[in-house]
Amino acid sequence: MDALKAQDPARIGAYTLLARLGAGGMGQVYLGRSPGGRLVAIKVIRDEIADHPEALARFRREVETVRLVRSAYTANLIDASLDSSPYWLATEYVSGPTLSKAVGARGPMPPETCRRLFAALAEGLAAVHEQGVTHRDLKPQNVLLAAQGPQLIDFGIARGAGQTALTEAGFAPGTPGYTAPEVLMRNEVGPAADVFALGATIAYAATGRPPFGVGEAATVSYRAVHEPVDLVGVEPELADLIQLCVSKDPAARPQLAEVIVRCRVAAALVEDSFYTGLATLAEALPAAAQAGSPPMAPSPAVGLHELPTSAPQYGPGYTPTYVSPSVPPARRRPAPWIVAVAAGLVVGVATAAFVLSDQGEDDRGTAGKETTAAARPSVTSSTPAASTGGSSGAEPPAYVETNKLVRDMWFSETQQCNLPAEERNEHLQYSVVPVDGSESYSSGPLKITARLKYADPKPGETYYLSVAVKPPHPIDPETGEALDNAAQGNMDLGFTSKPIDMYEVYKTPGSNGTTTLTYPDDFEDYVEGKKYQDAFPVAKAPGDWTVLFLHVRGTRDFASIACDGFQVP
Repeated sequence: MDALKAQDPARIGAYTLLARLGAGGMGQVYLGRSPGGRLVAIKVIRDEIADHPEALARFRREVETVRLVRSAYTANLIDASLDSSPYWLATEYVSGPTLSKAVGARGPMPPETCRRLFAALAEGLAAVHEQGVTHRDLKPQNVLLAAQGPQLIDFGIARGAGQTALTEAGFAPGTPGYTAPEVLMRNEVGPAADVFALGATIAYAATGRPPFGVGEAATVSYRAVHEPVDLVGVEPELADLIQLCVSKDPAARPQLAEVIVRCRVAAALVEDSFYTGLATLAEALPAAAQAGSPPMAPSPAVGLHELPTSAPQYGPGYTPTYVSPSVPPARRRPAPWIVAVAAGLVVGVATAAFVLSDQGEDDRGTAGKETTAAARPSVTSSTPAASTGGSSGAEPPAYVETNKLVRDMWFSETQQCNLPAEERNEHLQYSVVPVDGSESYSSGPLKITARLKYADPKPGETYYLSVAVKPPHPIDPETGEALDNAAQGNMDLGFTSKPIDMYEVYKTPGSNGTTTLTYPDDFEDYVEGKKYQDAFPVAKAPGDWTVLFLHVRGTRDFASIACDGFQVP
């Protein structure tokens, strides 16, 4: 960010200019402030090319592209002027370093951060492609590492389906080292070219080096067409995915959905400690940005996932990479029958007070305040890396019961759960389907399968998995009717399966590492060490059912590793 120069205008449209953000091939980008105090990025095309029909057409297309492509990964269009010179567009101002600047300052990113960034950018490109647009110039300089997640910028040469190319004769669109071979050789621009650029961009993030070296543009482009990408020192699994994306043959490159699945992301990028540490690289706003501006409300803390935790197109168990601010769920009292049974079926005010008091620290935190999902306390006393397994030599848990309120809920309206997993297991794969193969979950029993793929248990190591199935509301086992607080939802763990040592299953020949459960046959409800009731058929409780996959270390020592659900009409 640089100070304005003498030749720079003081205002563009209704916006006061505050600083220079940078320059591109078509013009200058400024930091501006609206009359109400909102910061915007304003791109103004240069006077010397404003009268060039091709340049003006490209700029108009950029405006329409930015207007069309609205997602969590792009800065929204605020305003534009296309009728007379000066021609400009204004978008949301996004604070954060570019990927190029971040790697230059901090060096290569850790493999896990690269995977999360890989999946996030793939998700962003997928949103762009869904609008029939290809970016055509993805590179480290065009990725902003913002607090809310990475942002794709500069759609100056982006192209929609059916639009003709607006490139000068003899020049391919894009940047050498990030432009796909088919674009360089045949000017064939499509989604696969963006996948190539994505792979090259992550190669840079992982190595800190230009993916096809440095030198003259023609030399770098020659390497991109004929030579392998530089992946020296990159973790093998990450290197394999990058190599697949930068395949010379566009048909050999994976779809973006496959890229996301292969990244196996189980935590949001904005929760990554290396990524969050890059915030200090963001350029400080000039003093003029504060003058005359109304005080800004503090940004809400990063919270719950607002994208599906099991998107069908990305495969089961997929956890999205983008999280956005959310309001913590309201506290709800436990179902009356939970309180009563937990105290040995003694009903009374004193008993209820005791049970709620016993749960206070879990629900409110040590300071007596309710925690958000981002700071959700762990159920367990220790949390080993879930990707490598569980305990060794522990007494096998015979059942699972809850000693706390369980707020996880799946909602059919959003096709997602309200809380993220407490613990990660990148090897988990699962499915929840009707036994008869129908699309209706009210037609009968359910088949629930779970598998730990690519697990590598050490001798004597165990990993117990249980599945909890929660109806939309508690039901009185004696009457079969919904209890009085049904409208509040079910705060119990629900019906659980007997914990299964998935490492033992993994080592069993012919099992393919998969265990299969049937609901309701394999599920029960335990309270105070005793079975309280058998699971009832799903048809008994229409609404949104929740399915939790739990890593179990003891009867009351467990953590959720995945959440899904289904609707019973």
